Amino acid sequence: MTFRIGIISDTHGLLRPQALRCLAGVDHIIHGGDIGRPEIIAALRGIAPVTAIRGNVDTGGWAVEYAETELVRLAGRAIYVLHDLKTLQIDPV
Repeated sequence: MTFRIGIISDTHGLLRPQALRCLAGVDHIIHGGDIGRPEIIAALRGIAPVTAIRGNVDTGGWAVEYAETELVRLAGRAIYVLHDLKTLQIDPV
């Protein structure tokens, strides 16, 4: 059985219909930050479970529940999520 992960970021408060179509049918969604407003995550949760981090535009009180990085384990794999590669604390190579 295939486990499908949808990845999205930089929505900046706007969730385009094209993005919703692409995410339809995934098993889990990862949002890589710059969400823009909490309704974006609520809409994504209507599709699949969501793991999200905050980006540099996510400064409102609603955003404090999201970490700056996240390690998520899905389908036997570990995925490290961050918004800005310049903030990575290790050498990715």
